Amino acid sequence: MITPGQARSMTGFGTCQVQDDHGRQSWEIRTVNSRYLEVKWRIPGYCRRLESAWEKIVRDHLARGRVEISLDLRLSRPDAACPTLDTAQARGMVDQMRALAEQTDIPFHPDLNQLFHHSGLWRDPSGDLPESLVDSLVAGLRTALRDVQETRSREGRALSVDILERLEHLSRISTTIRDQVSQLAPKRMEVLRERVDALLQGCNQHRESAPLVLDEPRLLQEFALLADRLDVSEELTRLSAHLNEAVRILTKLPDPGRRLDFLFQECLREISTCGNKTQDADISRDVVAFKAELEKCREQVQNLE
Repeated sequence: MITPGQARSMTGFGTCQVQDDHGRQSWEIRTVNSRYLEVKWRIPGYCRRLESAWEKIVRDHLARGRVEISLDLRLSRPDAACPTLDTAQARGMVDQMRALAEQTDIPFHPDLNQLFHHSGLWRDPSGDLPESLVDSLVAGLRTALRDVQETRSREGRALSVDILERLEHLSRISTTIRDQVSQLAPKRMEVLRERVDALLQGCNQHRESAPLVLDEPRLLQEFALLADRLDVSEELTRLSAHLNEAVRILTKLPDPGRRLDFLFQECLREISTCGNKTQDADISRDVVAFKAELEKCREQVQNLE
C-alpha cells in the first residue's frame, strides 16, 4: 500500500482556552470546504482593529476552506477594554452649546448622559489594549490553529488512503481496457470479412455472369482504416500517466486538492474518448465503472486543501 503524504482535509475543528492575568480567552475554529480561503470572524468589537494582523496568521496556517473563528474573551480588568472618551472634543462641544445659549438667552442645562449616544466621541479601545494582552491573544489563536490543523491532517490522511485505493482500482480497470482494445481490431476485422463474404455469396447466387471476387487490397485498406479508428493507445497512455501523476501529487505535495481536481477532469476526458471510439459493449461497461470510481475520487478531492 502506498503511504499517503501530507494532504489535509478542509474540514476541521479546533479550540484553545487560556487563563492568565488578563482573564479567560476561549477560541473556537470551524473549517469546511471552499474553493478559496474565506475567513469569518466573531470577536469582540474592541478587537476588530486586530483582524488584519490576525488574518495574516490564519493564512500562514491555512490555504483553502471557509473558516469561522470565534473568540469569547472575559477580561479580569474590564477597564482595559472600555472605550475612551475624547474629553477635548466633548468639552469643546459643551462650550460651544453654552456660548450659543448665552447668545440666544436660552437657559442651558447640559445633560452629560447624552454623550453616550455620540459614537464619534468614543475611541475604539483596541489600539489601547495592553501589548501583553495582544500577545496572549495571538498565542491563543496560533494554538487553536495548530489544533484545527491536526484535525484536518488526520482526516486528510484518511481521505488520501481512500483515494489511493481507488486509484489502484482505476489502474486495474485501465489495464483491463487496454487488454480488450488489443483484441478489438482483429475481432472487428474478422466480423467485417465474414459480412463481405456473405454479401458476395448472396450476390453471386443471382448472377448469370462471372461471379464477383473479393478485392483483397481494398479490403486490407478498409481494415487499416478501421484499426486506426479503433486505436486508443494514445488516450490510454495519457490516462495511465495521469493516474501515476495523481499518486505522486497525493503522496508528495502538501496541497494537492486543486491539482487533483484538474487532473481528474483530464482523466474523465481521456476515458470518455476511449468509450466513444471503441463502441464495444464490454469496454463500455469498464468505461462506466471507471467513470463511477473516478467520480468518487473527485468528490473526495473536493474536501482536500
